[in-house]
Amino acid sequence: MNLLSVNGKNWQFREFNSSDVIRFAEVFSLTEIVAKLLSIRKKNIDDIGIFLDPKIKNLLPNPLNLKDMKNAIERTYKTISNGELIGIFGDYDVDGATSTALLARYFLSINQKIQTYIPDRQTEGYGPNVSGFKKLIDKGVKVIFTVDCGTLSFEPISFAKKFDVDVIVLDHHQSDIKLPKACAIVNPNRYDDTSKLNYLCAAGVCFIFLVALNKKLRNENWFKNNNISEPNILNFLDLVSLGTVCDVVPLIGLNRAIVKQGLKIIKKRSNLGLKTLYDICKIESQPTTFDLGFKLGPRINAGGRVGKSSHGAELLISDDPQKTYQIAIDLDKSNKQRQSIEMLLSEQINSEVTKFHNHPVLVISGKHWHEGIIGIVASRIKEKYNKPTILISLNKKVGKGSARSVVGFDIGSEIIKSVQSNILEKGGGHKMAGGFTIKEENIPIFRDILIKNFEKTHSKSTFNLNLYLDSVIAPSALNEDFFEQVNRLAPFGSGNREPKFVIENIRVISSNTVGSNHIILTLSGKDGSTFRGFAWNAKNTPLEPYLNVKNKKKINVAGRMRLNEWKGVKKVEFLIEDVSLN
Repeated sequence: MNLLSVNGKNWQFREFNSSDVIRFAEVFSLTEIVAKLLSIRKKNIDDIGIFLDPKIKNLLPNPLNLKDMKNAIERTYKTISNGELIGIFGDYDVDGATSTALLARYFLSINQKIQTYIPDRQTEGYGPNVSGFKKLIDKGVKVIFTVDCGTLSFEPISFAKKFDVDVIVLDHHQSDIKLPKACAIVNPNRYDDTSKLNYLCAAGVCFIFLVALNKKLRNENWFKNNNISEPNILNFLDLVSLGTVCDVVPLIGLNRAIVKQGLKIIKKRSNLGLKTLYDICKIESQPTTFDLGFKLGPRINAGGRVGKSSHGAELLISDDPQKTYQIAIDLDKSNKQRQSIEMLLSEQINSEVTKFHNHPVLVISGKHWHEGIIGIVASRIKEKYNKPTILISLNKKVGKGSARSVVGFDIGSEIIKSVQSNILEKGGGHKMAGGFTIKEENIPIFRDILIKNFEKTHSKSTFNLNLYLDSVIAPSALNEDFFEQVNRLAPFGSGNREPKFVIENIRVISSNTVGSNHIILTLSGKDGSTFRGFAWNAKNTPLEPYLNVKNKKKINVAGRMRLNEWKGVKKVEFLIEDVSLN
């Protein structure tokens, strides 16, 4: 069945192998539908057994496989042995906040003194800067960890070296062939790293670093000699899983085990900051990647976007109930403010997009766009048009840019090459996202280069707006048992997408608006069964007329399942993404 939807998308069902379905069902005791879903995903899976039951112990690599890890561990051991003050310089997004908190909580748990620093997005921008390093050095730090940043921070690292302060970089952003003269640059995406762990986010890199450091301290009898209990590294997986999901890195290999185990740790609510934010979000159900990516993550990010940049890291580090509650409230307010700014900015930028509708890469600039919001809007536009999207906020002939890409177009490499060519003043990123500074006069040149490089490897068919689906299901399948069967393939996210289903020939029984833009429905199938539907941000879209109770036509709906838990009552709902007519 290939149907054109009311959103203009072509519905296409993903291919599967019938013999796989039979074999997977028998060998792994799966239902036919789950075996089918597994067959569809087979090409991204190295070991089916490990995929279905990912464990850290089975997937954790030797940390020393990472370039410079040994140097980082030896210098940190010296720092701890000498009782030196440790500085942690982090980024202001979720990956940076969780990485900062991860190191901070570990060092604090073994009685080490730390100073953290998160730069202000508006006044300092991304990554290490001399002023921030000076503040840490003035407080007496002898070693500075840069987390989720630092791979291309030549000037600040040279500055620290003048004061005999060593810098250890724990990062995942792409590197140049030339690297700063840091004590250690542990980064699976540096040009000479051969660990094959390039799918890790910064929090994942920090986790592996702590595994190695913990082992070093154990082997040196440091815990015993100092009468300190050895930390259980696995208890920090709540932070690592949050950073992993929110940085949208692929949920493959070790990442899959990190998130699966991390969700269990989050459920225990042992991190006071996460527990407080969880309560503010009124999440009652078992934590999911959706909760991390769309409820907790945006609030932690909000401090770096429109509020106080350090709030996210402080929330995740603090054990003071009063402080964490106030920070959580502030972040929730900042998130609401972010949503308002985003809505207004989206309207403005969407009108600009029409001027570039024929371009395979969208490079759009405007004066005084909010620098903390353009990344989110770029993500929305990229999803809508399936095109790499770069938004640039101009101020006095200089632009700050935020880029979001599609699979197969490495935007981080494109940014680094443009820095090397002096088209960009500075910048960096990874395959799917990046940021940079550019002179206004160079924007047309940058646009032309991106389009040219994109067209070398992508055809026009790349932009077909296809909605890829897994299977047709009956309304009666929307029950807890079926949900749990499908959930055997969780955690879902980048690299392991959540299954999308079609329910055919249904009628709208009731329809109401909730919030300002969402539609909640009762729907009836041809077998007479009813189920609850939810359409996110569907008001004033092509979906709205068909999700109205006045619509008497039968429709097909495409979307995914959600387990809604409220006051102990569980109910499976259908999140509607698209509609087609019979």
